Amino acid sequence: MTTALFTHRICLEHETGQGHPESPERLAAVMDRLGDPEFDSLLRLEAPIAQRGQISRAHAIPYMSDVLDAVPEEGLVEFAVDTHLSPRSGQAILRAAGSVCAAVDAVADGQANNAFCAVRPPGHHAGQSQAMGFCFFNNVAVGVHHARAIRKFERIAVIDFDVHHGNGTQSIFQRDPLTFFASTHQWFLFPRTGSREETGVGNIVNVPLKRLATGAEFREAFRTEILPPLHQFKPDFIFISAGFDAHKADPLGELLLDDSDFTWAFEQIAHVASEFCDGRIVSVLEGGYDPKALAESCAAHVRALMAAS
Repeated sequence: MTTALFTHRICLEHETGQGHPESPERLAAVMDRLGDPEFDSLLRLEAPIAQRGQISRAHAIPYMSDVLDAVPEEGLVEFAVDTHLSPRSGQAILRAAGSVCAAVDAVADGQANNAFCAVRPPGHHAGQSQAMGFCFFNNVAVGVHHARAIRKFERIAVIDFDVHHGNGTQSIFQRDPLTFFASTHQWFLFPRTGSREETGVGNIVNVPLKRLATGAEFREAFRTEILPPLHQFKPDFIFISAGFDAHKADPLGELLLDDSDFTWAFEQIAHVASEFCDGRIVSVLEGGYDPKALAESCAAHVRALMAAS
């Protein structure tokens, strides 16, 4: 068994404007780092274009059309605040969502034990009919619906350790008792959601962390507040919204985590996956805005995925 890596060069051509934190340099740094010889055994696969039927399970059809129709022939369009479209954005958005569906299929078919989708734009702020926070389509939500509708997995968990709350993912699944969503994030950072009181139908666990929380505090919160209900849920499949902007070097967050904390969190998730769902994990890149720190965090994360496969 092995770890699959899904990406596509078009994701580097989604332009966001000079000085924008969600830049092509982020993914370029990640892919350069994952080109090192230690990652030679990765199963490298091209992210396919998501079909509209795959996207429409997570997003309203009119909204989906609005996003794709707004892609300009030249220049930049601000579709939502700080959330820009450029001429190649439509293809990047579709490949990012398509990567997660393809990763689900690869894991379900036994082609890989787990997978990492190194794509952009990110997705976890995108709601059913709303773009925000650099996100257009919710890549993980598209993958969850694909896993359930096509691959027939029922109990699906999403773990999000981005520094920003995955409000879009929560909004899509907050009334779905068969989808467990847990998030650690800095409080009271954008998008200013994710309080402990937001519990959905008992399927949502939010763990807001105070500004300047350390790796030790993150681990304790993860251990005591996320792992017990995740065990109790007994997932058939696990997705990770892998945002690395909780890193102490990140310019958009104020948490003090490092690579070892992300690796530790993944290892805890992998233990649950091994116990309940034969190790089935699909991890999807979300935030992380210091290219060097992001590249090293992704390298550590993929190294842990490979060790678990």
